Amino acid sequence: MSHNSPDVAQKADVIVVGAGLAGLVAAHELVKAGHTVHVLDQENRNNLGGQAFWSLGGLFFVDSPEQRRLGIKDSYDLALQDWLGSAGFDRDDEDLWARQWAQAYVRFAATEKRDYLRDLGLRVTPLVGWAERGGGFADGHGNSVPRFHLTWGTGPEVVRVFAEPVLEGERRGLVSFGFRHRADELIVENDAVVGVRGTVLEDTDLERGRASSRNKVGDFEFRAKAVIVSSGGIGHNHELIRRNWPTERLGPCPQTMISGVPAHVDGRMLGITEAAGGAIVNRDRMWHYTEGIVNWDPIWPDHAIRIIPGPSSLWFDANGKRLPAPCFPGFDTNSTMKEILKSGYDYSWFVLTQSIIEKEFALSGSEQNPDITGKDLELTLKSRVAKGAPGPVEAFKRHGVDFVVANTLRELVDGMNKIGRAGIDGHRPQLDYDDLERQIVARDRELANKYTKDGQLMAIANARRYFGDKVGRVAKPHRILDPAAGPLIAVRLNILTRKTLGGLQTNLDSQVIKPDGAAFPGLYAAGEVAGFGGGGVHGYNALEGTFLGGCIFSGRAAGRALAAKLA
Repeated sequence: MSHNSPDVAQKADVIVVGAGLAGLVAAHELVKAGHTVHVLDQENRNNLGGQAFWSLGGLFFVDSPEQRRLGIKDSYDLALQDWLGSAGFDRDDEDLWARQWAQAYVRFAATEKRDYLRDLGLRVTPLVGWAERGGGFADGHGNSVPRFHLTWGTGPEVVRVFAEPVLEGERRGLVSFGFRHRADELIVENDAVVGVRGTVLEDTDLERGRASSRNKVGDFEFRAKAVIVSSGGIGHNHELIRRNWPTERLGPCPQTMISGVPAHVDGRMLGITEAAGGAIVNRDRMWHYTEGIVNWDPIWPDHAIRIIPGPSSLWFDANGKRLPAPCFPGFDTNSTMKEILKSGYDYSWFVLTQSIIEKEFALSGSEQNPDITGKDLELTLKSRVAKGAPGPVEAFKRHGVDFVVANTLRELVDGMNKIGRAGIDGHRPQLDYDDLERQIVARDRELANKYTKDGQLMAIANARRYFGDKVGRVAKPHRILDPAAGPLIAVRLNILTRKTLGGLQTNLDSQVIKPDGAAFPGLYAAGEVAGFGGGGVHGYNALEGTFLGGCIFSGRAAGRALAAKLA
């Protein structure tokens, strides 16, 4: 419940629905300008910052000092080429604002973004990661160069630098919070949004991320000069994901999906805002990961962790067929999704060695990276540079239901067959040992020379030409079946739900657009609920490190536009 006087809540200039990152950024900008803000959220105060808290804290910067120090030559033009090649905008009306947001966001990432965050106290680690490396064409999908800047302190630090000034605003009487206040309706009068009605949920002291009750204890109505919807996406609402799933583009919706976001990421405000008169566009665009593993120590229901892989693990579909180019680890998420689902099953396999897991496996999530999250330099060096895999990775190897560890390939295949899962037709595949061995041996033979026709080995060689990958991310090439590199490891990879790429259409001020193309007076949207800006700034594909940045950029736009309007 709110700990503020009711007077502050009832007289606020702006209501923000959703206390995640985008909402905090918008509130920060409004408070900075001296305006009053009432922030509503259906969860308790422990969940301030929402999904961003659980993130790895990756940020997409262009031509940063960190890149330049590593010899990376990046530019606005190259980044925009990559963005547009990945987005594949092809809808005149639905992509109208998304295209403009894309250009504006890439320019932000190439100019103000880093200084904006540094001024708030945020710092990044010196090694720049190379995420979503793409489909093999210069003008197609993917990052041409490394751009993934890891926050020193991960997601909690990104949240902190915005939460602290907002909480200071609360102490000064400019901000009030309505925790456990679930918005159910936007109040529209004279064609303008003037407030929010909803349900007060029973109070709870549950820890962050835990699924909370929906028991009603009251109602509320708040009015203001404007409302900003920043309520997040649909990542834990599997029913809504299934309803919007692009079957014709990606294949059949997975039967089994595990959740990369907490239960409160339910997408409710999309339908509520649409009912009030806002336009939703690009519903079929979404971003789910193919490298999900079941968390052996879960926080929320169906809690999934994503493996963020280096490029060396061999990737097989559920039938034991090696995935084709560009379906290599860390290269092209949607192409890989399509290839996996084409098999008739909703999971796939990594086959790798202990040498690969030690160097190449990172786990998404702030809680899976205690060294960087805790800003512990000594632990980081010990964990990332010393022999052995980081502690959380080893814990998954020991306890995770998706992991098989064996000294011989025969034992590995037997273990994989024990945890295979039935497909659409009810059949459970049995991997053929001889066929798997043939494919692995064929790949291993290619290592006799420094050159190769194997596309994945070419990609590994390319990666190791980049200092950051060679030092901290990509294992020295070796035969998978070399006992010295063992033991052998197989990982069953599940589809992990995560991000909504479509959403409420907004103009560059984050003002919601109506179906007729006009701006909706009094209504703004920021973050994932707005497709991170414009109703789909990423188009069909995301370049990674762009989700937090999209929340920051769109929340900032909403806050600044309203601050100017209310001045």
